Amino acid sequence: MSEPRDPAADRLGAYLQARRALVTPAQAGIPPGGVRRVPGLRREEVAMLAGVSTDYYLRLERGRDTHPSAQVLDALARVLLLDDVEQEHLRHLAEPGRRRRPKRSAERVPARLHHLLASVGVPAFIEGRAFDVLAANELATAFSPRLRVGENRLRSLLLDPEERAFHRDWERAVAGFVGAFRRSVADDVQDQRVVELVGELSLASGRFRQLWARQDVRALEGGSLVVDHPVVGELHLHREKLPVDGLLLVLYHAETGSESAERLALLASLAHGTRSGA
Repeated sequence: MSEPRDPAADRLGAYLQARRALVTPAQAGIPPGGVRRVPGLRREEVAMLAGVSTDYYLRLERGRDTHPSAQVLDALARVLLLDDVEQEHLRHLAEPGRRRRPKRSAERVPARLHHLLASVGVPAFIEGRAFDVLAANELATAFSPRLRVGENRLRSLLLDPEERAFHRDWERAVAGFVGAFRRSVADDVQDQRVVELVGELSLASGRFRQLWARQDVRALEGGSLVVDHPVVGELHLHREKLPVDGLLLVLYHAETGSESAERLALLASLAHGTRSGA
């Protein structure tokens, strides 16, 4: 009787295969020529460039070897052109004992964070590890109704037509969100929330399927974005993501004195006026 397959090893193999397909021979310094039946590098080319046997690399991709050394992982990361975040993800996938992950408790927002959201004068909200909106202030929901509690940011971005119009560079936003989502959930396929969301988006969005298959990972960090708000117009904003108690506090703010700052102030005034019935 054959031994049961190790799902963790399968995920390591799937990651190596996906990243191998994204590296061109030219990027790896391999001269052009011959008929290539696969996108990216061949297995034997990765093995040669990493200094391991083809048989050993094949075992890694097929989930038959679960304990590559740090030296092998570094060599594979070099060949596959992985950045720091991607290298960390690769090491995590190969980390012994990582499958003994304790069951996660329900995500709850402490009262002090609700108070913080109410006190800051910019759009701010709390998101969970699967990008569910767990709490939001008044200005956040005025900024985007998709930031209401109970919404999922990744689902909204992929499936809500208003999000496509809202984000000036929707393709870049989607690629970043999917990569950050994979970084956030890592390979935790035991989390029912993650399983359900990935299943839903895989069925509903071809773009998600394409990006998810690439196995990109992106850092959970801030950045800049441009949005077209339906009420106050174009906004150039900074986004901050701050980890707090296993959650992420997300804030949007504009440069002081900028036109976008004035428009955010107008949005806050309009939201307050609507709430007060003025």
